[in-house]
Amino acid sequence: MSDQQDRILRLFIEEAKEHLDTLENGLVDLKSTMKDPESLQEMFRAAHSVKGGAAMLGLDSIKTTAHRLEDCFKILKDGPVKQVDQTAESLFLKGVDTLKDLVQRMSGPFGLRNEEGEKLVQQIMPAFAQLETHLNNLVSGKVAGVAAKSGSSGAAPTVSTTNFTASVMVLLKEMLQVFKAKESAATRQQLSDLCVRLYKLGTGIESWQSLVKTARVAIANPKNSYKVLAPLIIKELKDAGDLVQGGKVKAIAPSKNLLLLAASPQVAASVPATAPASESIALPAEPKAVVKLLLKTFNKKQLSEIAKLLIHAIKSSP
Repeated sequence: MSDQQDRILRLFIEEAKEHLDTLENGLVDLKSTMKDPESLQEMFRAAHSVKGGAAMLGLDSIKTTAHRLEDCFKILKDGPVKQVDQTAESLFLKGVDTLKDLVQRMSGPFGLRNEEGEKLVQQIMPAFAQLETHLNNLVSGKVAGVAAKSGSSGAAPTVSTTNFTASVMVLLKEMLQVFKAKESAATRQQLSDLCVRLYKLGTGIESWQSLVKTARVAIANPKNSYKVLAPLIIKELKDAGDLVQGGKVKAIAPSKNLLLLAASPQVAASVPATAPASESIALPAEPKAVVKLLLKTFNKKQLSEIAKLLIHAIKSSP
């Protein structure tokens, strides 16, 4: 490979990773993303961009995987799908995981071998076929979506919680080791990836996934130091894992300190390291954009708590 070809490939990999971040961020809460047409369009463009770049470089396995994701996002974008269920979210995440695996292999010292790329594509194709069928059923009304799944019985999530605490602890130990490393964009991305794995671990448990999303946003904010984040997030996720194991998923909720970190990054430094875990957001500069981000990230109960904390902070400030 010539120097110029190598530079082009490295540029593609760098851009592909940015597009993968866009896809993962949108899929972590696809139900909320569905309410924002621009976010959905952005995810469609991300898959389309990876497909185009891979096609130009002759990376067939990456092109095929990105193309299938693009087709599925097009169904969401063009069809009258107002709500999606956990099945669609999980299948989308499987597709993105495969695309991420392919890109990571491409960026490794030995690159992506054609045979291993083809093998990964063959493994994910049934999931894409299932996803496309499921989305078309949502469009046609054959699947009632979120409303039908939640029902009125208040039944507990169907996800298996056997050994849930042990599975959580394995990932939290990995997270703790990363927290001990030097703060950087790379280590924050590692922590974010661990949050995605924790999120998938609790598929079907909304309260658990909401807590993990909060932790992921807190980690993404560079104003929140690892010294503050580590004890808060590790403790809160551990406690929540125990609640899932014990069948008390309704008791899981972000702490006030977590919501405080999320609503006001500047206050993060004043939260004691021994306080309960909390989530944080990298807030934009425009007030309207802040409101939009908060509405997308938190439910009404959480927003009410944030409002109370902000009012108290404003009244207490000099």
